[in-house]
Amino acid sequence: MSMPPMTRGRGHARRALATGAIAALCGLAGCTVGPDYKRPDAPVPVAYKEAWKPGPLDKGWRQTRPNDAIDRGQWWSIYHDPVLDGLERQIDITNQNLKAAEANFRQAEAIVAEARAGLFPTLSLKGSGTRTRSSGNSAPTAGFGGGISNQFLSEITASWVPDLWGSVRRLIESDVALAQASAATLANARLSAQGSLATDYLELRVADELARLLEASVKAYTQALQITKNQYAGGTTDQSAVAQAQAQLDGTRAELIAVGVTRGELEHAIAVLIGKPPAELTIAPVETVLPVPLIPAELPSALLERRPDVATAERDMASANAQIGVAVAAFYPQVTLTADYGVEAEMLRKLFKTASRIWSFGSSLSQSIFDGGLRNATVDADEAAYDASVANYRQIVLTAIQQVEDELVAERVLAQQAVAEDSAVVAARTAERVINNQYLAGTQAYTAVIVAENTALTDAVTAVNIRQSRLVASVALIEALGGGWDASQLPEIEKIEGDQPLNFNPIPPTFPNGMNR
Repeated sequence: MSMPPMTRGRGHARRALATGAIAALCGLAGCTVGPDYKRPDAPVPVAYKEAWKPGPLDKGWRQTRPNDAIDRGQWWSIYHDPVLDGLERQIDITNQNLKAAEANFRQAEAIVAEARAGLFPTLSLKGSGTRTRSSGNSAPTAGFGGGISNQFLSEITASWVPDLWGSVRRLIESDVALAQASAATLANARLSAQGSLATDYLELRVADELARLLEASVKAYTQALQITKNQYAGGTTDQSAVAQAQAQLDGTRAELIAVGVTRGELEHAIAVLIGKPPAELTIAPVETVLPVPLIPAELPSALLERRPDVATAERDMASANAQIGVAVAAFYPQVTLTADYGVEAEMLRKLFKTASRIWSFGSSLSQSIFDGGLRNATVDADEAAYDASVANYRQIVLTAIQQVEDELVAERVLAQQAVAEDSAVVAARTAERVINNQYLAGTQAYTAVIVAENTALTDAVTAVNIRQSRLVASVALIEALGGGWDASQLPEIEKIEGDQPLNFNPIPPTFPNGMNR
């Protein structure tokens, strides 16, 4: 049966009195001392502050936000890019960080098995055979020249420390929670790797888009330079116009070259994320422009189910709570049961006769009566560790909510900025065309053409950069919402424990909206 928790922070005297009372009540019933785990509450708002709000350019209407926009298993499918899909599928296979996290989970499962072994008796088998000559000068063989004797022994020994106060069961409870925390850490590492790959890939595709924009500008500026050269040769313009056109062309070429550095670095980063050296991965440029998806944001309380890092912190709390029970169990006496059975004889042929049987059984009881305050200090330390884990859990929840709020405001504001910038690009391209025609008609100086073209290119580049920011923010929002993960994907307690579930009834790893402690 499970014991009520000792009141925390009420002093060692109360703890000592509780020890005697509980020991009298429990007897040999097999109690589980220490506090039973109840999940603490967390600071979760009813709604997000930065949920969609109409902006000055929205004119009172709201874009549709379908609830099925994200494939919960493969969230990157929202970008509808087969290359990205193929790269993401390689994360689980070759990413070394994920392999390390998976090994850590297997280690945590093995630690549970180690702790579970403490519930069972230990059996050992031993056999021995000795031939001994005794001294002829020592009693009782003095004066007889000594003697030679044989001794053969085969014995099975059993020892068992019953888990009367639940120390082992609390330890298993703690280790199971840590194994689940390790599984959540693995899920978080996977989500982080997937998010990093998606971000790098989207930025690479934006680099391709920017390169196409600059290549088109280089082509246009090359034609403009040739026109100014022809006009200079015909005497209709001066040398400064040729120099300005040349400078504009060379500067744009330099920007185009710089994009190649960025693209190469992103390609290398993607290769490492899928566990390959950069030399083994080449991503060909494409002509398509990736659209910015709309990400549905659930209620804030859903974060407690969707975020693997929140699940890790919650399972760490459960583990720390169980460790208090392990420390409290040290206040109670320990019973050890032992038994031996075997055969012993001086000759091998008599070893397995009935008369050669030997056996014994017994029990012992031990209880610490003075330890200089060690047990009290251990309980205090474990209680403090639990309190720290609660604070850490609540901080992680707050941070998760902040991350979602940050990406929601980025999504909303960047969408409004994109509308304004697209309008600026249209106006700048119109001005560029009009001023260029005026220059060709002889009513404008070439300086005005340079200014108009630079303004149009700058606005176009800004529009591309805004699209990049929106794409990156969409990935970050999906990550902040937990991607396709759900707390139900944590390994079940029974699976980690083995085929025989234990009787400590920890809280299962689900995260309902109503929480209390």
